[in-house]
Amino acid sequence: MIQLPKGTTYAVASAYLALIAVSAASNASECVLTTATNTYQAGDVVEFTSGWTRANLRVFRVKAAGATSVTLEGFDTTSTKIFPVGGGVGSLRKISAWTPIPYMKAFEVSGGDPKYATETFIDYPDEIQLPDGFSAASVSMTIADDPSLPHHAVLQAATDAQAVTAVRAILPSGAPLFYNGFPGFNPNPTMSGGAMTVKCGLALQGRVVRYAS
Repeated sequence: MIQLPKGTTYAVASAYLALIAVSAASNASECVLTTATNTYQAGDVVEFTSGWTRANLRVFRVKAAGATSVTLEGFDTTSTKIFPVGGGVGSLRKISAWTPIPYMKAFEVSGGDPKYATETFIDYPDEIQLPDGFSAASVSMTIADDPSLPHHAVLQAATDAQAVTAVRAILPSGAPLFYNGFPGFNPNPTMSGGAMTVKCGLALQGRVVRYAS
């Protein structure tokens, strides 16, 4: 179904619980983590720090949890080539509070495009291209300026601390998207006519995680 962004709501993670160690991560259609004792519940949102580079610093929703286990919803780790056995050890931290970012004027994602290496061979007349990963991705947010609102302080504090911080978008359908990266908040507003706005970038540290509902 084609969607329009009008009505999407945004928020920034403003509080995290203490890290919990992950001693094992399964290779499964939905990854199950073996953790230190936790109190997580289905529906919690967690940041996963992992030896698996394609999992590291991504934000997932908890599908199920026990006292020492957490299932990451929709995270397929069946490929042992991409997710080597025993390589997922790391930590989790739960996002315990979100601060809304109201009056978003623009939310633009750049980068993340496929890259190719061009090669030539003596016995073949045409150049060929081979896949070479993806370019770095970032988010640019343009937000109506109101320093009395709490998200200004949250974004500024995360920027000053150079702390990896999650940003959430919830589409009008109810589908959430989770981004995670280094924020760069500029509190200096534009004054070029119309509503004054401020900018905040987010240098993504992993691919977006999104759910259908």
